[in-house]
Amino acid sequence: MTPPPEDFHARPSRSGIARTPLPRAPVPRAQGPIAFQLVGRVLLHAILVGVAAGIVGSLFFAALELAEHELLVSLTGYVPLRAKGEAVLPRVDHGSFRPWLVCIVPALGALVGGVLTAKLAPETRGGGSDAFISTFHHKAGQMRARVPVVKALASIFTLGCGGAGGREGPTMQIGGAIGSIIGRALRVGARERRILLIAGAAAGMSAVFRTPLGAALLAVEVLHRDDFEADALIPSILASVVSYSVFIYFFGESTLFAHAPRYPFIPGHLPLYAALALVVSLVATVFLQTMHAVEHTAHKIRLPIWAKPALGGLALGALVTPLLMLLGPRFDRPGQGFGMLGAGYGAAQIAITGASWMPSGWTAVQLLLVLLATKIVATSFTVGSGGSAGDFGPSLVLGALTGGAFGRAAELLLNDPRIDPGAFALVGMGTFYGGIAHVPIASLVMVCELAGSYDLLVPLMLCEGIAFVALRHSTLYRAQVATKRESPAHRDELIVDVLRSIRVADVVIRSRPFVSFDARTPAASVVERIAACEWQDTFPVLSDDGKVIGTIDAEILRAAAMSPELSGLAIAHDMMTTPASVSETEDLHAALQVLLEHGVRELLVTDMDGKIVGFLDESEVTRAYHEATAQLEGAAQ
Repeated sequence: MTPPPEDFHARPSRSGIARTPLPRAPVPRAQGPIAFQLVGRVLLHAILVGVAAGIVGSLFFAALELAEHELLVSLTGYVPLRAKGEAVLPRVDHGSFRPWLVCIVPALGALVGGVLTAKLAPETRGGGSDAFISTFHHKAGQMRARVPVVKALASIFTLGCGGAGGREGPTMQIGGAIGSIIGRALRVGARERRILLIAGAAAGMSAVFRTPLGAALLAVEVLHRDDFEADALIPSILASVVSYSVFIYFFGESTLFAHAPRYPFIPGHLPLYAALALVVSLVATVFLQTMHAVEHTAHKIRLPIWAKPALGGLALGALVTPLLMLLGPRFDRPGQGFGMLGAGYGAAQIAITGASWMPSGWTAVQLLLVLLATKIVATSFTVGSGGSAGDFGPSLVLGALTGGAFGRAAELLLNDPRIDPGAFALVGMGTFYGGIAHVPIASLVMVCELAGSYDLLVPLMLCEGIAFVALRHSTLYRAQVATKRESPAHRDELIVDVLRSIRVADVVIRSRPFVSFDARTPAASVVERIAACEWQDTFPVLSDDGKVIGTIDAEILRAAAMSPELSGLAIAHDMMTTPASVSETEDLHAALQVLLEHGVRELLVTDMDGKIVGFLDESEVTRAYHEATAQLEGAAQ
């Protein structure tokens, strides 16, 4: 259940019975959209984050490719299978293929990465996306200054040596850390710092994946299962555009994947796309179960935490090497990769466009299925063992392989030349990641950006919707929360929203008899009647027509005890204060503010004519809050 504010405290009644806690400090005010006067400052900060993340992201991208050349290609003779726009450095001579080195190089790289993360920054262990999400929700957007350096180095060694993971997850954490560091340097508040954290993650993604709008949407959508951070959207878009511009300034403009010029929409193919969504959901479930099984096994193995990624690297080498030796000669590609190491974007590329060496017919379907099964296990070995490698890239690849195999099989079975396997591969790509990461809008836009058009918009919308429902209770990121209501980052907003949704008339105590006075009641009688009342703390003073003109608090007993001579001289009018009352049409947020302003434990509730209809006790406010939040949490589950 969502907790009440931290400063709730028990206040005893006059009978000594502890009442339900009431906040001592002023009620948190609703944090609506960023104030207008702050917009310019936030956007300027977002530009700064975009520039910094763009430069760091570009350097990280180039360093990864250089490390792969030096640590994997040159040493082992392995030639990665790349997507059309993936490489930014000129190709180098790879020498002869040495498969025995492929068995151990991934383990060595993962070992170095494991040591770096365990000894210098444990929060950089793993993919990076979960750490970014957790930082937003639980750490006020604070990341240590060492995070970008440690994460970059650990990922360069892990991925540069062939780790079966992506660079986007690490870049998300690196970019988010840059936003956090800039926010801390500029001494902004926690709310702005969180926005800059998101903007940095968007900028990092945009630099390496080259989908600026999709990256911005992903950064604001991935934090929640059923919600998104609206305040951070515009800063994220701005930072993403700036970062993307910095990247293409260095490396030129190109999309990551080659694709057909057009993907015509054929309504008759929608049932096939619906079937694809179900198949993708099944494969995604298998992937998550496999990765969680590896995580559970790695956790049980009694090894130092820094050594476990190396164990995953050894398993990866043992899995991939025999397959390379088997598939290479069969397709006349000795030493050539099939996308099993690294992110595997080359495998996604052949699923989209095919390749000159790729067979046709059912052999092509079989090849894609073999690569799919291998990639599921390979990624699980790397990411599940704690290697510093992302799960975003492999998820897209798994979706593309599933869609490509499905599209080719449908084309063969239905003998329909209008079926384009590349379209099914792209839709599968977005559906897979959108389903398990609960980011349907971001993944939809990303695929449209990759395809260079919105030709696939309708199939994507259908598939994303089906997968979103089918994978409702499965998630790639355990740090995600369902909505803002479950996020500690929005706790104060939740309290205000819940109280504002409940009317005073719904919780007021109406039937209880109460003590009241007229303005001329002698003070001695007031004190006597208040002392005899067991439950009431606020006593109304009424006019001749029954309207409230003031209230007397039970604390008057203390004053009477200290100055007994006043009881014979004063009347109720002298003892009353401004009425501590609230209209039955108001909400509980307004009622709680009146309670705090008057420093009382209960309020009079009046109708439109100013006459008393009942009392509102502080305990009723708190009880209504707890019941409402419990209902919201039950609905979210």
